[in-house]
Amino acid sequence: MTARIDDTAAEENPRAVARARFVRVTPMKARRVVELIKGRSASEALAVLQFAPQAASGPVSKVLASAVANAENNLSLDPDTLWVHRAYVDEGPTLKRFRPRAQGRAYRIRKRTSHITVEVESRPKKVASKSKSQKGSAR
Repeated sequence: MTARIDDTAAEENPRAVARARFVRVTPMKARRVVELIKGRSASEALAVLQFAPQAASGPVSKVLASAVANAENNLSLDPDTLWVHRAYVDEGPTLKRFRPRAQGRAYRIRKRTSHITVEVESRPKKVASKSKSQKGSAR
């Protein structure tokens, strides 16, 4: 896995990125898992991935944990304020294999690989607003 930190002055919230390249899971199946975590808090996304039955949830979980660790160690961000800003899966190179078939034929087997990228961003915790009971008593 490789890591990169985005800390440009134009962005208001600091972000940390983690990538896993050449992962032996098909991109279509990995994208299905990545859709589960987009826009969630990092801790909630890790919990979702822990109980997801798909095989691709393991590598995606590792990349998310790496992005959280990058934010914590390299940018000194609080893990409780992190949320999944962007997560996507790109297609890597395809390994081509042959499976012997009847009468001397051979079918091509395509073993696809993925590049998984997860970007986490620190959001400041929202200040609790007044509850309805306090608003009603101000009349």
